[in-house]
Amino acid sequence: MRPLKHGYTNRTLSDGAVVKKTYEGPDAELRLERERVLLTRLRGRLPVPPLTAADDTTLTLGFMRGTPGQELLDSARAVAVLVSCGEVLRRLHDTEPNGQTAAPHEADEVLVHGDFGPHNVLLDPESCTVTAVVDWEFAHIGDPVEDLAWCEWIVRMHHPDQRQAVPHFFRAYGGGVPPWPVRKAAMLARCEALAEFCHRWEPDGSGVRQWRERAIATAAWEE
Repeated sequence: MRPLKHGYTNRTLSDGAVVKKTYEGPDAELRLERERVLLTRLRGRLPVPPLTAADDTTLTLGFMRGTPGQELLDSARAVAVLVSCGEVLRRLHDTEPNGQTAAPHEADEVLVHGDFGPHNVLLDPESCTVTAVVDWEFAHIGDPVEDLAWCEWIVRMHHPDQRQAVPHFFRAYGGGVPPWPVRKAAMLARCEALAEFCHRWEPDGSGVRQWRERAIATAAWEE
């Protein structure tokens, strides 16, 4: 088993046939259970990895072929990647939660991935067809702008040269695009939530400083 690339929070290993994801940090048991339930209920409805086994600390998943979208963004495939991201996010938000959370929700709320972006979408490197949406541990019922804004944030923060392709993502998603102040507020709220997550793991550690620096950079952005 070897570590998978781009794993930042948990310990994720694969042998090319299965993936073993061991949850670490704050609320590890809660995040594991949330992902376990969602992978079980979304199988056959959305492109998600098959769950093959689970224990108190680790989920074992079937290996899904595909290239992380973040690796394709900077290889002249930004438009195709973001179109596919927009299309699959629309499918995700149109999926009836079916009791995937016990919390009551408003009619305009949807199943939110919670960390949506090209980094958590696997695609066929030739066609850019989505093969899987991964990492569901932060999923919840909420406002669609959370996922829309975070996908935009990922591009603007980590792939700034591809920022001009973001409108293709919104067009592929369809519907009205939340105005910039609303998207920016959602980005800042997520940065703050991740800073708090890191603080609970390592008070005032490097992760906290990193997310606060990213929040400052985000606050200075203009549409």
